[in-house]
Amino acid sequence: MGASPLTQSTVMSEAKTSHPQQASIVARTKRQPRTGFAKHQLRLPPAGRDGFYGHRERLRRCLIFAGAENLPDSELLEVILFTANPRADAEPLVGELIERFGSLAEVLSADAEALAAAGLGPPAIAGVKLVREAALRLMRAELHERPVIGAWDKLVDYCSAQIGYSKIEEFHLLFLDRKNVLIKHERQQRGTVNHTPVYTREVVKRALELGASAMIMVHNHPSGDPTPSQEDIAVTRDIVKAATPLGITLHDHIIIGRGCYTSLRDLDLI
Repeated sequence: MGASPLTQSTVMSEAKTSHPQQASIVARTKRQPRTGFAKHQLRLPPAGRDGFYGHRERLRRCLIFAGAENLPDSELLEVILFTANPRADAEPLVGELIERFGSLAEVLSADAEALAAAGLGPPAIAGVKLVREAALRLMRAELHERPVIGAWDKLVDYCSAQIGYSKIEEFHLLFLDRKNVLIKHERQQRGTVNHTPVYTREVVKRALELGASAMIMVHNHPSGDPTPSQEDIAVTRDIVKAATPLGITLHDHIIIGRGCYTSLRDLDLI
């Protein structure tokens, strides 16, 4: 019979039979291991596209490769919006949102009704809420890992992000264990633009239910002025009076304003 033609499969078969180690080397050299972004199949369209999609690609590349800190607030908001709703042109809406609410922080803190009134649909509203909640949980995680008293700046930043831009007064409690590590953060009441009811019995009862050894009271003044009112001072003293005999310490009552805060302990009111 005539010699059969050589094929790639024939060569590989013979290599495996006569030189198994060399065959494995050949096989390995055919596919190089992926590293970095290629390893995780992260692929972006080639740079240089024009128009609507080219602008988005530029923002994505900057976000991923240069770092989110290099994006101004307006472009970061744009990424949030078009990621939540890829079919919508977010760029014209961004300027309107910043002008309407005042800043990126205030857009992220706006309630769903206000965002809808500004022209955002459900996907974009969900995207905004998602980013805000993720940021708050990241900040809260740090308070769960170390004594709050030793991380006061982080505590104030967290409280400011939580309620600093709220249009109504909110009363929050941070419950701490014996090591002053955060057990739980709860919103106790929501009020009006200048008042929130606080019930001493409910505050102490909740601390006992959670087994808390200490508390920090926090509420905001939507006016932006964190100066404590006489009512703020009175309710703080009422809670100290009720909690202390039960072995629960009130470390502080923090009032959050617009970009500032007041500590009643620093004012020697506790």
